[in-house]
Amino acid sequence: MQVGFSHPKHWPISSHDFDFHGMTGLLNFVAAAVLTAVSVLLLVPVAVFSLQVFAARLPRRRLHAPQLVSAPVTSADDGAWRIRLAVLVPAHNEAAGISATLSSIRSQLKPTDRLLVVADNCTDATADVARRCGAEVIERRQAELRGKGYALDFGLRHLAADPPSVLVIVDADCTLGEDCLRHLAEACVGSGRPVQALDLMNAPAGAPLRLRMAAFTWRIKNWLRPLGALRMGVPCPLMGTGMAFPWQLISKANLASGHLVEDMKLGIDLAREGHPPLFVPEARVDSVFPMSNEAAQAQRSRWEHGHLSTMLSDGPSLLWSGLRARDARLVAMALDLMVPPLTLLLGLVLLDLLLGAVVSAAVGPWPMGIALTGLILVLASSIRAWWMVGRDLLSIGDLLRAPAHLFMKIPMYLKFASRRQKEWVRTERHDDKL
Repeated sequence: MQVGFSHPKHWPISSHDFDFHGMTGLLNFVAAAVLTAVSVLLLVPVAVFSLQVFAARLPRRRLHAPQLVSAPVTSADDGAWRIRLAVLVPAHNEAAGISATLSSIRSQLKPTDRLLVVADNCTDATADVARRCGAEVIERRQAELRGKGYALDFGLRHLAADPPSVLVIVDADCTLGEDCLRHLAEACVGSGRPVQALDLMNAPAGAPLRLRMAAFTWRIKNWLRPLGALRMGVPCPLMGTGMAFPWQLISKANLASGHLVEDMKLGIDLAREGHPPLFVPEARVDSVFPMSNEAAQAQRSRWEHGHLSTMLSDGPSLLWSGLRARDARLVAMALDLMVPPLTLLLGLVLLDLLLGAVVSAAVGPWPMGIALTGLILVLASSIRAWWMVGRDLLSIGDLLRAPAHLFMKIPMYLKFASRRQKEWVRTERHDDKL
């Protein structure tokens, strides 16, 4: 009796061939599943971004320039406007430009209001300049605890002895638009929620393309997206300046931190407590990007590293909290938080499309089709945004050169993975050397 396998001709496929083809098929299946899942996940922030931009509406006569007209004061407004305000201005070495900020604030204050400047670890004449401008000034010297959050906490504890009804926070390099404080006070008192003004960073005269691109993406992030969210009944993030709070809310907040984006973190914390911020586009604050390339890079690195860190650390938990509590506002705020900066979002979509194209022959067209959908949405939304608020900043030729802006920012995003910025550092201002 013969024991063993029959002649090889009875086995049309060898065990080696079976292993190779089986493994290849399995790898193709896994690759298709993973890439499709990534493409679908990436489509979520793309969809949120597109919905917000397309939902935004501006008056027809102001489609491409950020000029806002104040609403007339009505008798109903007068009651809210009689509320006592305190304006808190944290300042670190701002002697060169703080007088313009304080002048724009003082022109809108009532006799019963307070203007408090916290000169935080200053080595220049910030405190003296602020006093000459008529502000109440307190000085903080605690160099080992650096960051805007510590300055805000110091000012908050000082105001607690004679608290206002509404606290407004304004950065020391900003100027207020017409009736900004009135609009903030009315919205804050009327809603009982934290409120956020339209916060614009502008490119100085004669600015290069990189700064005009930055001003354009800033308008999308801080103007169009919150405006679209407001139209859909969705809260907005806090933006750091032009923020107003009912005293009973802000007095309980934990501000003493060196967090890179303490404003964003504060908005999340207040939303978790049932007080999501409200966007008030009628109120406006303006500041200017620094002309220095090094200063602009440092500023952008701090903002975007802080945003990405907060997105990763708080986004999923905020989304889960909203889903568990069946709170649509929390869910919407979490989805908004998880939209990365526009340049990074576009880069991720392009990378997803490239990977889909590379593996399409092996895994099928689905990943590439989803990525292409995402790219079309991002491009369509960006073109609409440019038509609405970017035509005064960028020509069509500038838009064609915009992809170079993406490549210039790649090192900053790679640095986030390897050596992300974790400490607050003051950015050189546009007027520091004037």
